Amino acid sequence: MDAINPTIINLIIFVLAIYVGYHVVWTVTPALHTPLMAVTNAVSAIIIVGAMLAAGSTESTLGKGLGVLAVALAAVNVFGGFLVTQRMLEMFKKKEKK
Repeated sequence: MDAINPTIINLIIFVLAIYVGYHVVWTVTPALHTPLMAVTNAVSAIIIVGAMLAAGSTESTLGKGLGVLAVALAAVNVFGGFLVTQRMLEMFKKKEKK
């Protein structure tokens, strides 16, 4: 029995990460979406580490490219989450009287 190509394993991990991420985000009610952004930022940070490990363990150009893409998309998610959280927190600040 031949060993499975590491590129196929990395592609399966990539597709599963997309699938799980989609279902996690779309099953959250809108009222809870913004408060949970801090948690998703932590999850995205874990995804970044996993994508780096997956990209580093492959030998093919396709696997490395998909790993870099996963790192980039997770980084956008982290920074976007921080921006949304910051905007939400600013909404709750008291307005100064002039």
